[in-house]
Formats: sequence, structure tokens, C-alpha cells
Amino acid sequence: MDSRALRAVVAVEDRRFFDHGALDGRALVRAAAHTATGQGGDAGGSTIAQQLARRLYGEGALSSVGMAFKVERAYSKLAILRMYADAIYYGNGYWGVERASRGYFGRSAARLDWAEASLLAGLPQAPSAYDPVESFGSARRRQREVLRALVRQGSLTPADAGRAYGELTSLRR
Repeated sequence: MDSRALRAVVAVEDRRFFDHGALDGRALVRAAAHTATGQGGDAGGSTIAQQLARRLYGEGALSSVGMAFKVERAYSKLAILRMYADAIYYGNGYWGVERASRGYFGRSAARLDWAEASLLAGLPQAPSAYDPVESFGSARRRQREVLRALVRQGSLTPADAGRAYGELTSLRR
């Protein structure tokens, strides 16, 4: 993978992205169990390919599965990941990781440090709720979740994650 921003997106959105195809069987089972037990909220069974298909083609959940298979056949995993990161909303009018990176931090996504990359990766789940301009504390709580995911994925040690969390005390605009 070519940037911290993309690694952070994978860690928080679809940690087995490089190990499955258009669907993630484990995530589907987890989502089904979540629904069957009556737990609220989204259990997160969609893969990055499915989310990209919905974003590109505006299809519902069922047809996004078919489109995700087409996307997986047509593009490499890295291309899918880049398209996804460039197609999602990061809040404050910023569509795509590059625009969000430049808007929030004044630099290219390729130059983000772990503190910045982890903050950005947390925004697409709920751009208004985690808006770092209006609610920096909420964005930071979500950033901590992303950093934990990066530790679970093996991209960061717990000490590195702690340092990254401590580095970002405000937006660097």
C-alpha cells in the first residue's frame, strides 16, 4: 500500500480487504448475528468494494453485491482502495482523501503522518458527528478507534499509536 491514509482506511473500514473478494464471509456472519440479536446500528458487513460500488453506481445493498463482483474483476485491490478513498466524503465539503488532506492539514495525503491519517480515516463513518472543525473531541475519540484498529492490523505498535494520538492536538491548516 502506498500511504498511511490508505492503510488507516483499510484498518477501520475493511481490515481483511486484501484477503477476500467482493464479499467478506466473516463480516457477513457477524452482521447477521448482530441483526439477529436485535442490536442496533450498522454491524459493518459491507466490504470496501461494495461501498465503492454503491458510491459509484448508486445501487441498493443487494445490487451492490453484484457490482462489487464486477469491480473486483475489473480492478486491482490497490486500485479499488484508491478509488474508494477518492470517492468518499470526509466532511466540510471535502470529497476524497487528497482534498480532505489538503483541506484539513495543508498537505498531500501521501505526506500525512499517522496522527493525521488516523484522524482522516475515521471521518467517513459519520462526517458530521466526527467533524474535526466543529467537534474536535469527537473526531479525536474516533481517531483513537482508528489507531486501535491499526494496532490490531499490525501497522502500528501500541507505543506508536499512543505517540500518534498525542501528536495531533489541533488541525494543522
